[in-house]
Amino acid sequence: MQITNTILMIRPVSFRMNEQTAVNNYFMEDIDMKNQEINQKAQKEFDAFVSILKNKGVNVIVIEDTKEQDTPDSIFPNNWISFHNNGTVGVYPMFAENRRNERREDIFVTLEENGFKIKDVIDYTSAEDEGLFLEGTGSILLDRVNKKAYCALSERANEDLFIEFCEDFDFFPVIFTANQSVDGKRLPIYHTNVMMALAENFVVICLDSIDDKKERKNVLDHLKNDGKEIIPITEKQMHHFAGNMLQVLGSEGQRYMVMSTAAFNSLTPKQIAQIENHCPILHSSLETIETCGGGSARCMMAEVFLPQS
Repeated sequence: MQITNTILMIRPVSFRMNEQTAVNNYFMEDIDMKNQEINQKAQKEFDAFVSILKNKGVNVIVIEDTKEQDTPDSIFPNNWISFHNNGTVGVYPMFAENRRNERREDIFVTLEENGFKIKDVIDYTSAEDEGLFLEGTGSILLDRVNKKAYCALSERANEDLFIEFCEDFDFFPVIFTANQSVDGKRLPIYHTNVMMALAENFVVICLDSIDDKKERKNVLDHLKNDGKEIIPITEKQMHHFAGNMLQVLGSEGQRYMVMSTAAFNSLTPKQIAQIENHCPILHSSLETIETCGGGSARCMMAEVFLPQS
């Protein structure tokens, strides 16, 4: 299966702009607001988003963050953990030191209490000692059906680690560089999942960000050979998080493409029609989370593919 009905989400308690991730996440902006107020707004956006998903029959497992650790980005769990249908869990090395505190073993227990089986854990976190990072399904886009993994290299996506992941989980690596314009320079996009969203039968992708023509052709060839309809977005749309979407399963097997309202509003009528040709769109306002966190709907959802007992 490429998509799942079960999503793990972490409700924030200390959300704010994370100064440690701002150094290479060019999507983040400062808000003139007290941190407590920012967190309250983020919680409201989070709760409304969860409600929209649950109303469509998506199984959302919500876990409250804890105040013990300084975890302003805990709302984005897909960066430190991934779940696979053979019962394996991947745990990933994080660029920002305060993000490493997000990794919590009690989450494994909660999933097992919800009837999921964890057979093995592959832990890459020792790479942090060498200054090497690979931030989960933020850095890696998985085509689980065709066993391909797409990765835009950056400070948060090390090539050797990515190859190791592909060997461990039996994926074919598709490697490229994706850039964005920042103050007149072309700089690497921090996560692959902000420029590309892979659904069952289509892909939303910012091709303009792949500057190298050979790399762009290689990515397109893989996608086309696997029968994906290509829905290109512009770099401006990417900055409204139009690449940060996720397809999920609701009740009775209904597919939905999930995104933020900002992402939805940035799309053209043609792009909306192309997506809706495959499945309905769900969107929710995530303005505070996007502005301060530099991440959006897809980043907030860790997909659970584990077998059930």
